[in-house]
Amino acid sequence: MLDRIRTLAQVVESGSFSRAARALNLAPSSVTRAIDALEQQLGIPLFKRSTRQLVLTSQGEYFLARSLPLLEEADQLVQSLQPLSVAPQGPLRVSVFESFGAAWLAPRLPDFLARYPGVRLEIELDNRLVDLDAENVDVAVRIGRPVDSGLHARHLLTNRALLVASPAYLARHGEPAHPADLAHHNCLIRGHGRQRQHWHFRRGTERHRVAVQGNLASVGGTPLLCAARAGCGILLLSSWMVQQSLDDGTLVPLLPEWQASPYEDRHDEIHAVFRGGRFLTPQTRAFIDFLVEAMAPLQGPR
Repeated sequence: MLDRIRTLAQVVESGSFSRAARALNLAPSSVTRAIDALEQQLGIPLFKRSTRQLVLTSQGEYFLARSLPLLEEADQLVQSLQPLSVAPQGPLRVSVFESFGAAWLAPRLPDFLARYPGVRLEIELDNRLVDLDAENVDVAVRIGRPVDSGLHARHLLTNRALLVASPAYLARHGEPAHPADLAHHNCLIRGHGRQRQHWHFRRGTERHRVAVQGNLASVGGTPLLCAARAGCGILLLSSWMVQQSLDDGTLVPLLPEWQASPYEDRHDEIHAVFRGGRFLTPQTRAFIDFLVEAMAPLQGPR
């Protein structure tokens, strides 16, 4: 049926069967047969036969208007199934929450651009909840699943937290052997310093809730990470923020046998969010696949 709908759309655009046949590189009789077959399949007349002009019936107008988005989706589906060895090209607009974009994504963008040089990438680092349709955003990286039922989401990462400190801090203050020992350490606090903070630990069936305090608090994680690397205290922060520091040795993991979290009963989930009701363009699919591949080392214990 899609081929017949394409023929119908071309007839209406061209204004005649003969011009549509030339545009489609078909014989005029083939175009006529396609329209006749479509009318028989639908059980409705598509054109008013009593006039010399090519005029759609009201049913034909309705059918064509509802069919054009289907043709567009079909084209996008075929395009999205093309192998990525055929390099994606074109614009790609991405919105990323600020800390993740600055600390984790930005250093990896050159790798994506080197792999797909035909993509024109525009990145917006912003913690607000963008409207993908209104702002023409192709992909948004967010914490949590979208509440908008018209959006699709692909899970990227369960946002684990890791307890870390610098070797210099541990040399001066010693290493905690149990979560309860953190009450005697300078802890770098994520959030507002005037609010009492607790860190939560789990090991098998054991559960511990530890009140922590320290001389630095920040809603954003970057100041805390810098302070921890400089030896100022113990930090509980997302794995994607601290992993590079663990790799280069400026931070070391603490209490690795415990699962640590700033929350008692939940983990934050990071998703790539994109618009529903449409198939992914090659550049959008390539970017999401790149995120999944690049974040794979952060999944589970290392």
